[in-house]
Amino acid sequence: MKVGVDPSLCEAHGECVSILPEVFDLDDDEVLQIRDGELTSAEEVPAQRAVVACPKGALRLSR
Repeated sequence: MKVGVDPSLCEAHGECVSILPEVFDLDDDEVLQIRDGELTSAEEVPAQRAVVACPKGALRLSR
């Protein structure tokens, strides 16, 4: 499973960062950065929570 972001929707609220900082980060310009690659099995449930928590619906999961 991978996670992605629609940068046109993301407003850098940081909910995802607070849920899963190992995968999500806000850079110095408040732009969301997502770690490349597959999520580990331990990261899948928190990533799903981050997708649901995003107030702008900017995150998505894919297999």
